[in-house]
Amino acid sequence: MIRIGLFGIGHLGKIHLKILKGLPQYFELVGIHDIDRNAGLAVQEEFNIPYFEYADELIQRVDALDIVTPTPFHFELAFKAIQQNKHVFIEKPVTQTLSESSALLDLAAQRKSKIQVGHVERFNPAFVAAQPLLHKPDFIETHRLAQFNPRGTDVPVVLDLMIHDLDIILHVVNSPVKHVSASGVAVVSDSHDITNARIEFENGTVANLTASRISLKNMRKSRFFQRDAYVGIDFLNKSIEVVRLEGLEGPADPYDMILDLGNGKAPKKLSIDSPKVFPTNAIEEELKEFALGITNETQISVDLKAGHEALKVAYQILDLIQ
Repeated sequence: MIRIGLFGIGHLGKIHLKILKGLPQYFELVGIHDIDRNAGLAVQEEFNIPYFEYADELIQRVDALDIVTPTPFHFELAFKAIQQNKHVFIEKPVTQTLSESSALLDLAAQRKSKIQVGHVERFNPAFVAAQPLLHKPDFIETHRLAQFNPRGTDVPVVLDLMIHDLDIILHVVNSPVKHVSASGVAVVSDSHDITNARIEFENGTVANLTASRISLKNMRKSRFFQRDAYVGIDFLNKSIEVVRLEGLEGPADPYDMILDLGNGKAPKKLSIDSPKVFPTNAIEEELKEFALGITNETQISVDLKAGHEALKVAYQILDLIQ
């Protein structure tokens, strides 16, 4: 069993706390730390989990850290932990700056710590089910729209929302970025509330991403267009839509949707499918993978390098719009 400490008990931190307590076969939650002492003592009383006023004391008592603090605190906690050969789960974005994530990469290369970055959409059941269907997409379009919420407006929407889709796209395309263009607008916040980015990859894939936190409705959809197929993933409603072009075998059914390609080409049938998605808790699944990575020494799918690469492209976008 892994002795783990939880750092940060805000909205997301409390979700992690409940999940960690619900996984006694993987974790022993030793204690919590938060810079807000009163909040820490309140959580200690509510959940019967010891509160540590000093982070260093809790780090010394555990095998692993779950860092769910505001981003500016990620680097210092993670660096101290890796120095002491502790394992680290660290929420996205991995750090506040690229130089910080580079420093963590350099340090981690000298240690045996398992490090996982909390890009939770990798564990969204819709994406998990869709992954086997994605084969070298030529064009990708994403929309991540959220209704306005004052929480989180201290950071640009690129780091708040778009970074989820950046991680997904970098993982699926698996090709170096060739060119980035972007634009953004600050509407109600001091930082950009709406951003659009176009990313061209060396293998020819193009991705168009839109993120907004002042939308009238929530939306988290990605569309992958590839040869003879379209795969749509609804991350919010956890569903998939697959549209394929298939060759006709024999006479067409009266209810078939037939596409005439012209120029003497054989017509094709349009098929629409909604593959089954098995419901799971994505945060629980990523914490399970973290535990198995430690105990079984298995590969972490969203490792420190993946977190660094997503942050790198995010800052390319921010540099363009700022």
